[in-house]
Amino acid sequence: MIFKVLYQADKHLAPRRETTQSIYIEADNIVDARALVEKNTDYNIEFIQELSGKFLEYEQNEPDYKLTEFTNK
Repeated sequence: MIFKVLYQADKHLAPRRETTQSIYIEADNIVDARALVEKNTDYNIEFIQELSGKFLEYEQNEPDYKLTEFTNK
């Protein structure tokens, strides 16, 4: 499954909508998606959304869509 992860790059600053960023990752479920991001980044995760059907098609047509893959640490 594909997930869209909304996050703040710095855990030490108060979250602001204007600085929210996103990545797209592939994982078996939302728990695995969160664990994958937490293991490989220092991001402050705000929200994780599963994408499928028309929602996934819409995101894939955006110019910034890129599936993020983490290397094993």
